[in-house]
Amino acid sequence: MNKNKAHKPATSPSGDLTEGEGADRADREHAETLVRRAQNGDLDAFEALYRMYVDRVYAICYRLTTSQSRTEQLTQDVFVLAWEKLSTFRREAAFTTWLHRLAVNAVLQDQRARRRRRQREQVTEDISLLAGATPAPALESRIDLERAIAGLPERARTVFVLHDIEGYRHNEIAKMMNTSIGTSKAQLHRARTLLRKALVS
Repeated sequence: MNKNKAHKPATSPSGDLTEGEGADRADREHAETLVRRAQNGDLDAFEALYRMYVDRVYAICYRLTTSQSRTEQLTQDVFVLAWEKLSTFRREAAFTTWLHRLAVNAVLQDQRARRRRRQREQVTEDISLLAGATPAPALESRIDLERAIAGLPERARTVFVLHDIEGYRHNEIAKMMNTSIGTSKAQLHRARTLLRKALVS
């Protein structure tokens, strides 16, 4: 083997792809091939897409819900929805981006439905019982970030995960959550303040 070739650097002045970039491109091209096949009704191709991306979908659902049972159900719901809506995917963006948005929307819809149910239930409860509710126990003094995030109020946690972890902008979050940009910023500030307190306690 040519020694110079064996030790060729990953990048070159000519702008060649690095080894990592080449692998990423190969993965994207493989996914695009599977998507095209799945759009033509190939269930095996869709199952391959499921295996490729189920962990990512599970992760975003879990961070937003902090419930294993809800996450498992929502993950399945997302892929059922993806199969049903696959014909609408136009490949203008990466499949992962499209799938990620489906997952976020599924969680937000689930949260809204649960919130409406809680509101209906509270109407029938004695307000005095609500006023005397026992506060949630304090977080442990040594708590990792994931547990601290899980302890945030639902809306603050949702905005924090979408903005600081998933990289959405406030205008996108406001649209997804049907709220204002100002509210999104306020919830993010609340989440960060609560996290600082939890992590230093």
